[in-house]
Amino acid sequence: MSNTQTHHDVDVVVVGAGFAGLAMLRELRDERGMSVRVLEAGDDVGGVWYWNRYPGARCDVDSTDYSYTFSPELDEEWNWSERYATQPEILRYVHHVADRFDLRRDVTTGARVATATWDDDAARWDVTCEDGTTARGRYLVMATGCLSAVKRPQVEGIEDFTGQVLHTADWPREPVDLAGKRVGVIGTGSSGIQVIPRIAPEVEELVVFQRTPAFSVPAHHQVLSDAERAALKLSLPERREMLRNSPTGLSVPVTRRGALDDDDAARERHYEEQWHSAGFGFLLAYNDLLVSHEANRTASDFIRGKIAERVNDPALAEKLSPHTYPYGAKRPCVDTGYYETFNRENVTLVDIAEAPLTRATATTLETTDAAYDLDVIVFATGFDAMTGSLLKPTITGRDGVTLKEHWAGGPLTYLGLMTAGFPNMFIIAGPGSPSLLGNVMVSIEQHVDWVSALLVDSEAAGTPVVEATAEAEAEWVERVNAAAAPTLYMEAASYYLGAEIEGKPRVFMPYAGGLRRYRRECDEVARDGYRGFRRSPEPSTDLQPA
Repeated sequence: MSNTQTHHDVDVVVVGAGFAGLAMLRELRDERGMSVRVLEAGDDVGGVWYWNRYPGARCDVDSTDYSYTFSPELDEEWNWSERYATQPEILRYVHHVADRFDLRRDVTTGARVATATWDDDAARWDVTCEDGTTARGRYLVMATGCLSAVKRPQVEGIEDFTGQVLHTADWPREPVDLAGKRVGVIGTGSSGIQVIPRIAPEVEELVVFQRTPAFSVPAHHQVLSDAERAALKLSLPERREMLRNSPTGLSVPVTRRGALDDDDAARERHYEEQWHSAGFGFLLAYNDLLVSHEANRTASDFIRGKIAERVNDPALAEKLSPHTYPYGAKRPCVDTGYYETFNRENVTLVDIAEAPLTRATATTLETTDAAYDLDVIVFATGFDAMTGSLLKPTITGRDGVTLKEHWAGGPLTYLGLMTAGFPNMFIIAGPGSPSLLGNVMVSIEQHVDWVSALLVDSEAAGTPVVEATAEAEAEWVERVNAAAAPTLYMEAASYYLGAEIEGKPRVFMPYAGGLRRYRRECDEVARDGYRGFRRSPEPSTDLQPA
C-alpha cells in the first residue's frame, strides 16, 4: 500500500517497516503524540520476514518470545501455531499488528532511502528516496535491521547462466517450482541449513557448495496444542519479565555451572538432555562455553560426535564437522534433518575451501576440480550484517561528513544508539548494542522505549537537538571491545566481526556484555540526565536586524 503523497513533513522519519520500525511508529505516534512517517523499501511491511520467503525459513527463537509485549489485548487474540514460527506465520503476525493498530496509514512502501542529510541551520533531517519520495523531520530513526542488506557474491560469468538464479534473502513472491531440477546451493549458514533439507526431496539433484561447515543442533519444532498455548498465555507476564532481565533475552535458563564442574558422564548426560530439548539455547548448556577453550571443546566435540552419528559416510561427516572455530563463536544454527539430508543419493557436498568456485557458464558452476550441470543456482550467502543497511544510503551529518567516512575503520556508536556528529539520528538494535547476540525482539523493544523516553524528555526540556559526544562514543567503543576481548567470539571469521564482506573492517560490532548488563548501562545513563549526550535548543529562526 503506497502513499500517493511524495513529501512528508513530520516530527520523526523512520526508515524500515519491520518489527523495529513498526514498534517505533506505534510508540511515538500513539503513546507520545508525535507525527511519524515510515519509509519502507519493500512493497509491504514485514522487514526481514517480508524478503526471506525461501522454503524452510523460520525463526530460531520461541514464537512466544519473538513477539511484541506492549499490548495484553494483542497477546490475548494472537495464537502461535508452532514453537518456532515459519516465515509465513511471522509475516501474518506483522500484518495483523499493522492492521490492528492502524499503522499502514503512516507507512510509505516502495520507498528505498537514497540519502539522508542533516540541515544544521534548521535542525532537521532531509530524506530522499529512489522513487522520488521525500521526507523532512526533526528526528531520524534507522530501523533498518542488522540482517537486511543482501550479500550478493561475485561469481565470474553468473550473468551468462541461462537457468534461474535465486537468493534466500530476496526470494520471489510467486512460488518457485524446483521439482525435478538440478539445483546448486551456495552457503551453509542459517539460511542454507534451513533451505537444504526442505528442497532436497523435491529436486532431481542437489549440489551443496560449502566453504565453512557450521555447528547446528536440532531445532525441535513442534505444533503447539491448545493446552500448551493456554499455559503459555498464563505464564506470559513472568516469562517476559525473565526475558527482559536475562543476559540473552531467551526463555532458556542459563546453567549456573561450568562444563568442567561436571564429570565426563554427568556432562554427557546434560548435553544429551539439552540436545533433545534446548534448540538454539544449547549454547547455554553451561555458563562458560563462550569464555573457556577447554569448556567449549567439550560442547564442540559433542556436536561433532552427533554429526558423525547422523551422517552415514564418515568422510562426509568429517567434511561437515567444523574444526576451525569454537562452537558459538558464529551465530549458532538450528536445523530439522540437515545432516541427514546428506545421506540422500541425490545430494552431493562440494568443499569449496579445498576446490574454490571459479566461474559460472550458461549451464554449469565450475570449481578448480569439476563442473556441475545445474538448472537453478541458490545463493544462501546471507547479508552484509550490522552495518550494511546503514551504509547503503548516503547519510550525511554535521560539516558534510558521511556515515561511511565516520565509520571507515568500523562502526562508532554511543550505546549502539547514536553516533557523534549525527544529531537526532537514532539506530535501533545496531552495532554497539547486544542486537544479534540475543533475542533481537527484546533489544528492539528496549531501544524503542528508551529512545522515545529520551525524545519526550528533550522536547519537554526545550532541548530537542540531541547528539552523542565524541568522548562518550570513544569510551563506549572501548567498552564494546573490552566486553568482547575475553570471549571466544574473536576466534571465528563471523559477521559479528565483519568477516562476511571482503574489505570490511574487522572489528567486533555487537556488545557482548549481555542484555541485562546493557539495560542497566542505559538506565544509568538516563538517570544521570542522559550522560554522554549533548542536548540543546533548536537554532533560532528569528530574523536578525541589519
